[in-house]
Amino acid sequence: METYPVLIVDDEADIVELVSYNLKKEGFSVDSAADGETALLKLKKNKYLLCVLDLMLPGLQGLELCRIIRKDPRTSPLPIIMLTAKGEEVDRVLGLEIGADDYMTKPFSPRELVARVRAVLRRNREKAVETEAFSIGNLLINKETYSVTKDNIPLSLSSTEFRLLLYLAERRGKVFSRDQLLDAVWKNEAFVEPRTVDVHIRRLRAQIEDEPSRPEFIKTKRGIGYYVDAGP
Repeated sequence: METYPVLIVDDEADIVELVSYNLKKEGFSVDSAADGETALLKLKKNKYLLCVLDLMLPGLQGLELCRIIRKDPRTSPLPIIMLTAKGEEVDRVLGLEIGADDYMTKPFSPRELVARVRAVLRRNREKAVETEAFSIGNLLINKETYSVTKDNIPLSLSSTEFRLLLYLAERRGKVFSRDQLLDAVWKNEAFVEPRTVDVHIRRLRAQIEDEPSRPEFIKTKRGIGYYVDAGP
C-alpha cells in the first residue's frame, strides 16, 4: 500500500477524474489541484509520492511550478510526470531540462500513464545499498543518502540524474553510448527515447560543472557517447 498520495495538477476536471480513477484502480491514493498556486500550497503542507503536472495551468504555469519544486530541498526529490497538450519537441525537452522525470502528450492512454507512474517510482526507489561515499574533484557522491555535494554545497538532483551520475562516476574513463546508458539507468523501461540521455546530461552539467560548455567531469566522446574523466 502506497504511503503518500499522487498529486494531480490540472485545470481540466475530466482529466483529473480520468487520471484519479485509473490510479485509484491500481491502488494509489490521489489528491488534486486545479492551479499552480493551490498545488504549491499543498506541496508545502503535505508529502506526495509523485506529481502528475499539466504544462498549461491558469496563473502559475506548470514549467514554473516544476522549477520551484526542484529548487526547494524539501520537494526537489519529488518525481514529476509532466502532461502537455502540445506536441512540439521543444516543450517536451524544456520540461525535462527543468526537472521533469517523464512527460506525456495529451490525449494519452490511462494505461500508459499508470505504467509510467510505476516506472518512475521504481527508478526512484532503486537506490544504492552501499553506505560508501566517494569524491571526484570537488564533488562528493553519497550512495547511502542518494545525494551529491559540490564544495560542500548540496545539489538538487532528481533520482534519475543521480543514478546517471553514479553509473558514470563508478566507471570512470569508460565511454557509454546513449543506448547503453538507457539500458543501465532506465532499466529498459518503455517510452524512453535516446534524446532523454542528452537532456539529463545537460541538466547534470548545469549543476556539477563550473563551465557547462567546457565540462571537466562528464565529457563527450564525439560520435560515441559520454564518460566521466578518469583524471590523473
